[in-house]
Amino acid sequence: MLTFAAVVVTTALVLVEVNQEQEVSRTLLYYGAAYLGLFATGHIAVRMLAPYADPLILPCVALLNGLGLVLIHRLDLAGAAEATAVGEPIPEGLVPRQIAWTTVALLLFIGLLVLVRDHRMLARYGYTCGLVGLGLLALPGLLPSAISEVNGAKIWLKFGLFSIQPAEFSKILLMIFFAAFLVTKRDLFTTAGRTVLGMELPRARDLAPLLVAWGLSLGVLVLEKDLGTSLLFFGIVLVLVYIATQRVAWLVIGMSFFVGGAVLAYQLFGHLQSRVTAWLDPFSDYDGAGYQIAQSLFGFGTGGLFGTGLGAGRPDLIPEVETDFITAVIGEELGFVGFAAVLFTYLLLVMRGMRSALAVRDTFGKLLAAGLAFTVGLQVFIVVGGVTKLIPLTGLTAPFLSYGGSSLLANYILVALLLRISDASRQPAPTTTGRPQAPLAEAHTEMVRRE
Repeated sequence: MLTFAAVVVTTALVLVEVNQEQEVSRTLLYYGAAYLGLFATGHIAVRMLAPYADPLILPCVALLNGLGLVLIHRLDLAGAAEATAVGEPIPEGLVPRQIAWTTVALLLFIGLLVLVRDHRMLARYGYTCGLVGLGLLALPGLLPSAISEVNGAKIWLKFGLFSIQPAEFSKILLMIFFAAFLVTKRDLFTTAGRTVLGMELPRARDLAPLLVAWGLSLGVLVLEKDLGTSLLFFGIVLVLVYIATQRVAWLVIGMSFFVGGAVLAYQLFGHLQSRVTAWLDPFSDYDGAGYQIAQSLFGFGTGGLFGTGLGAGRPDLIPEVETDFITAVIGEELGFVGFAAVLFTYLLLVMRGMRSALAVRDTFGKLLAAGLAFTVGLQVFIVVGGVTKLIPLTGLTAPFLSYGGSSLLANYILVALLLRISDASRQPAPTTTGRPQAPLAEAHTEMVRRE
């Protein structure tokens, strides 16, 4: 499967070079071989450190990561061509940085597999993870805008040329906390209160964790102007509570909180109103807030069924296309067929993660694996929904595809934990050693004398 991913990525790179009228040389084959070698190292580490882990998860990640590198390289070529046309210096490409981040992410991925030999040990540090996760989530909103704000959202920590998004790591830490918390407090959440319309509603005092999650989501929206992280965080908590309790009432209550919070936030915050306005009618402010989504829709329309071909479109017309709108590049240059294939790869990744959640024996592992897999699926839904005008834009990035070191590092941590749980779920049951016990019907009768 990794070889197949390497062939697909190398072929895509050749198509980009041909359509951009670049020189096609053996260097491209060397790039493909280096890519295969990098992920082969990760594969060997998985086989050694987690030999029973699901064999499809890493190839799916490798394919998505490789396609992301190809698309970022394609955007670098477009930027260089535009700079040459207007007589400006060629800007520094982004793909070398993304390759470096990929290498670091894979090293972190291997290191985490070495350190975490049993996922259940994470439950012992649940409250510590929760405290650290909350600190990372709130930190950018509490710092001055000069070191935390980019494009109106206070979600960064900037240190000179280096910047990082703490929320990418806080979502994993908070998932560990909520999984550990729900395991220890499961009886509290399953205790029924009144029955309304056939649903057993929880007691009012048991709603505190969900109210806290709702309040934190609104706090992130207020302090950091980050709609995507707020939506992702509340969705993860709600799904974990539902999986732990298996009560539809929690979903109904959670969605009621979400609708109420959305209406309240829309009435109070101007930046959210502008997002919604651009979503409802991007062409009413085409040269302003609606420009990104309008260009994205034009790109999807141009791509049609089979796309313009890799390197033959104009995705560079979309601002910040390498981060928020990289899926629009796929829609334009690979068309509906290519776009559906990428979404199917994400679906396969999420399904294999959910399968591990179903198979693992301990409750903490079930909750954590389900939360990790659901996070990928929800993030893809939010990103794709934004670029296709299904929901308002949120600013989240597509996992493994978009440019960005924070997202890449956090998602490889997520995959490492998912593989560790998958390894535990697929391990064969331990066999009994020693003399086999005879069936009860065939056992000899023994007389026991009572002293």
